[in-house]
Amino acid sequence: MKKNKILQYGLAWGCFFSAPLFLIAQEKPNILWIVCEDISPTLSVYGDATAHTPNLDSLATESRVYQHAFAPVGVCAPTRSSIITGMYPTSIGTMHMRTGKDVMSWGRRVYKDKIPVVDIKGDSIREYAAVVPSEVKCFTEYLRAAGYYCTNNQKTDYQFAAPLAAWDQNGKKAHWRNRPQGSPFFSVFNIGLTHESRLWLHEDLPLTVSPDQVVVPPYLPDDSISRRDVARHYSNVALMDEELGRIIRQLKADGLYDQTIIFFYSDHGGPLPRQKREVYDSGLRIPLLIKGIKSTEVGTDDQMVSLTDLGPTVLSLAGVVPPAYMDGKAFLGKYETDPRSYIFGSSDRFDEYTDRSRIIRTDSFLYIRNYFPELSSYKDINYRKQIPMMSSVLALHKQGKLNAVQEKWFESKAKEELYDCYKDPYNLINLAENPAFEHTLERMRTIFLEHSSQFPDLGQLPEAVLIDLMWPDGKQPKTAIPEIITDDKYITIQCSTAGASISWLISERGDITPDLDSAWKCYSNPILPQKGKYLFVVAERIGYQSSELSRIKMD
Repeated sequence: MKKNKILQYGLAWGCFFSAPLFLIAQEKPNILWIVCEDISPTLSVYGDATAHTPNLDSLATESRVYQHAFAPVGVCAPTRSSIITGMYPTSIGTMHMRTGKDVMSWGRRVYKDKIPVVDIKGDSIREYAAVVPSEVKCFTEYLRAAGYYCTNNQKTDYQFAAPLAAWDQNGKKAHWRNRPQGSPFFSVFNIGLTHESRLWLHEDLPLTVSPDQVVVPPYLPDDSISRRDVARHYSNVALMDEELGRIIRQLKADGLYDQTIIFFYSDHGGPLPRQKREVYDSGLRIPLLIKGIKSTEVGTDDQMVSLTDLGPTVLSLAGVVPPAYMDGKAFLGKYETDPRSYIFGSSDRFDEYTDRSRIIRTDSFLYIRNYFPELSSYKDINYRKQIPMMSSVLALHKQGKLNAVQEKWFESKAKEELYDCYKDPYNLINLAENPAFEHTLERMRTIFLEHSSQFPDLGQLPEAVLIDLMWPDGKQPKTAIPEIITDDKYITIQCSTAGASISWLISERGDITPDLDSAWKCYSNPILPQKGKYLFVVAERIGYQSSELSRIKMD
């Protein structure tokens, strides 16, 4: 069984000693992620040609197209915590949306929640940063230690502040073009044009899809308001495609297209009601395309893939051994593992609404275990009520005018749910009490119980209790000041806080200014001193406050 250690103390050693930093780019592939938000596989490559996506269509002809790719949670922050760590959110305590002390980039945004939040037992929840087990790192630290230049433009939303050690550049200006000559790169570009909020923020933009041409899912009322929202989403997908095309044109202009592995994916399923935040396929199933070097690997791929697998897979493609602690599995590259037989997913607190569900998804069936079946599937979340159709849906529900399929969202849940995803792609017919599926239900239940015995689930704790474990006495723990050790040849750095990552920079100036934000290096090897210059050092453990800044003048 994997053991989860929330707090652990000992010696930290930065980003770990790894491959020499002089590796040239040809020995390691460049890797580019183009990430969109809040879309299901409603693209022409998956059989839905409603949105105009010529750039994605072109990319798909040179890519593997994954048919069974899933997010671990139907919302961004828990999923993004899983992507950056290679861990299930339930394994590391990042499953609640959201913790409040998460950030878009380096940590300067203050999140202000205007709505009182309580956990399932009624205890009030304060803002916090998730303290993950001490061994868990952002996987990009291993890439940086292996010589990769890592950039993120620009969303993080990890449930904790992104450590300086995670990225060479993190912000609106982050780009592979800023890398040192000869360095391989890992670059992430996040496109927010399809986010749920764009259903109302883009209301005044012209539609590129006619409301008369869209298909409204059967769990939503088919009226003019719903049709316009669905058309708005498809129009947003077209806007996203234009941005994707711009990024790929930059890559081609730099002569890097054939030398770069490209991932395209969404952070979870679609933005419409009964999609985002749900554990049905509408909330967890995503598009995933991967273009290989010189586009040699093309066609449909039916293996099961979780977004939790992306980190170890990138490490594997880069020739870096994925750490054994990771929950994710490398599905490509030198360290590719056996294919998954199932996907695990979870649902806990979303904003001001708390619930708990767990799922197992095989290639054919979806099993759901609901811990609070007395609650409805519908979550009365204020943020979502800004979607134009939500007012209509709620009014029709109040008036008793929704049909049986649509009304089911507002009814209490069964303790167990089972869906045949081939025959019932919208997950509408619960087979859990159908005698003909008794053996299937027992098999799925067994998979769930076996998974539960192998992986911790911190969502079983009341969130208030979890916070007390992470922040003893209600105070965020602080990373210890790193120790700088000098001798005649090298400078070494260590920190007594277990799991701390160490970042450093050298400057001719004796103070730190914002223009140096992208100058921090991830400590992995002893440093050669530069006489007369200043060395700045900071240590950070995920979820902790950063250490005090240390500075020495190198003589």
